[in-house]
Amino acid sequence: MSHAAEWKVRLYLTEEDRTTKARVEVDTGKNKLTGHGSARCAPQDRDVPAIGDELAAGRAMENLAEQLKRTAFGDMQAMGSSPSHEESLKPYAGWLEP
Repeated sequence: MSHAAEWKVRLYLTEEDRTTKARVEVDTGKNKLTGHGSARCAPQDRDVPAIGDELAAGRAMENLAEQLKRTAFGDMQAMGSSPSHEESLKPYAGWLEP
């Protein structure tokens, strides 16, 4: 069975008062999910906006990844495969990268 898909992902970054916030949105065609992340520059550190952007975006993507995995595990359960609660956020063996 062949399958191809394209998901649009949008990343939004804002910075105010040495705090960067990131919002990442994905529309899978079935679900619309939004991840959030933030980064705060410590008062003693030099303000480098690119670092805040990278950290906030990375954290937002991690948040989105957790949501996608939870969605996938929910779909798996609906299909009759039920990973244990402890395994719910570990990679599914059938989808590991080589």
